[in-house]
Amino acid sequence: MTDEEEEKAFVYIISDGTGETAAIMTRAAVVHYSKFDFHIVRNKNVRSESQVDNVVNEAFKRGALIVHTVVTPTLREYLEEKAAEKNLLQVDLLGPLLRNLDIFLNVENKDREAGKLRSVDETYFRRVEAIEFTVRHDDGKISADLDKADIVLVGISRTSKTPLSLFLGYKGWKVANIPLVKGTPLPDQLFEIDQRKVVGLTIEPSSLQKIRKNRLEKFGQDPGGEYARLDNIYDEIEYAKQIFNKYKRWPVLNVTDRALEETASEVTRIVCQRMGIKNRNFVF
Repeated sequence: MTDEEEEKAFVYIISDGTGETAAIMTRAAVVHYSKFDFHIVRNKNVRSESQVDNVVNEAFKRGALIVHTVVTPTLREYLEEKAAEKNLLQVDLLGPLLRNLDIFLNVENKDREAGKLRSVDETYFRRVEAIEFTVRHDDGKISADLDKADIVLVGISRTSKTPLSLFLGYKGWKVANIPLVKGTPLPDQLFEIDQRKVVGLTIEPSSLQKIRKNRLEKFGQDPGGEYARLDNIYDEIEYAKQIFNKYKRWPVLNVTDRALEETASEVTRIVCQRMGIKNRNFVF
């Protein structure tokens, strides 16, 4: 055996989830032992005794240290027994914390769910991905990958497209919104995607005028300009009606005096019903 081989050190990570927590902590620890060539072997989704047996036997052959984050108490105890039988050192990163939390909270939690952290992480990253997608696809900025959207909103200016999109994005939906502007053709990609994802938005003229005037005043602009003129608003709404009549497959929601949450709930209900999927009304 060469000196180089003698410097090798194996650490076997065992987890009934992803093992990411143990891997991060192990890497943080081994940097303090620069003379050793560490080989960290991650074994994830270990949820049966037979799996434990296989990993412990392999760790024994390599004289490895076992580092584990096993949530299920019975499986954790089994792992510790098997490691002891092989005289393998093992470090339980999660068990002591869980036991002390039980004591601190005065609870007896025997039904912990394996992989719970992974589920939380996946939910978090799904929401981040949805928000990033929604921001990129606000107001028709990008249309090249509309097929990746869960929902596509279409409507004239100030029909709550952006706030509704962001609200749905925060709930985990990838949303794109496309403005209806007279004289500006809609992107070809809009008609290439699954039309069941598309929802039109409309609003009553007087309500839209009030919203537009308030917006102009907020930014110190003339509230009597063309943008907030009633005749112009009627013209835009009529144009939107023509578009919606042309593409009758798009359901149209009137957002007048509707709370954002109410509109969002209705949009997801419609899309899920049309797509034939369970309503994914994500809650975080």
